[in-house]
Amino acid sequence: MPQTETEGTEVSPRTRLRWWTELPLILLVYGSYSAGRLLARGDVSTAVDHGLAILRIEKALYLNAEHPLNRLFTREAWLGVPADFWYASLHYLVTPVILVWIFRFRTAHYRAARTWLMTSTFIGLIGFTLLPTCPPRLLTAGHGFVDTMAQYSSYGWWAGDASAPRGMGAMTNQYAAMPSLHVGWALWCGVMLWRYGGTRITRVAGVAYPLLTAIVVMGTANHYFLDAVAGAAVMGAGLLLAPHVMRIVDRLRGRLRPRSTVVAQGSGGAVSSIVSGGCQTSAGERIPRQREERLGDPAEPDASPTDAGEGAPAAAR
Repeated sequence: MPQTETEGTEVSPRTRLRWWTELPLILLVYGSYSAGRLLARGDVSTAVDHGLAILRIEKALYLNAEHPLNRLFTREAWLGVPADFWYASLHYLVTPVILVWIFRFRTAHYRAARTWLMTSTFIGLIGFTLLPTCPPRLLTAGHGFVDTMAQYSSYGWWAGDASAPRGMGAMTNQYAAMPSLHVGWALWCGVMLWRYGGTRITRVAGVAYPLLTAIVVMGTANHYFLDAVAGAAVMGAGLLLAPHVMRIVDRLRGRLRPRSTVVAQGSGGAVSSIVSGGCQTSAGERIPRQREERLGDPAEPDASPTDAGEGAPAAAR
């Protein structure tokens, strides 16, 4: 079966990916995402207005998954506490583990998978910047939401005001609810498990992980239902854009490739020309070209292109 262009590029020795180049790239992208998410705080009143607007849209569409799930998680600690741990940690653990797994064992698909994830993450960052949104847990109590992470903060490492570790709540952007990249990243993980896992267990996990993550983000009052939908839409947009991003990167890499190869090829051509055609000294005397067949027959007299015998017929004509 013939390889596709992407697969051939992935396994090519010239473009084989190395962990010591991939790790800094991923850390750079994640650092940019975290910094941008932190800086794009926006105005609090605007974020609250956006959150209330989402609630109004959901009410008009007869969507109300957040309230029953949040009441269930608030009432049942055996559900609420694991859900808080899920929300606070799994997207930091599962996503890089699956990325490393693809890098090690599904190398031909790694570049496309990594580009998809990173492209979608940057799209999500644009969403945080343009549409700061207050999550349900930060709305006033009259809207009927309870912050389960604050309620169960004594069970975990997170603070009562955010999912970040205690003392670091002020270092997070709590108004970056739209889109939900918790759901987006979980969907990416699910697709990777479904497509490349190869077993029934991985396929079940590929379906269950994003679905449970969507339930968790709503039950803990960290996201609206439409935030989860937007997270899935962002991943869809990233999937469509990833091939174009890879082509642009390939073109830039080709243009920025050092010209040493071209110089080396030019030098090789010059040397070949000198060996095959001879060269000329400063006094105008040509050095005879070396012919391999004459080296094999020492009895045959050497002849020079400047001999009168070779030049005579040309002069006679």
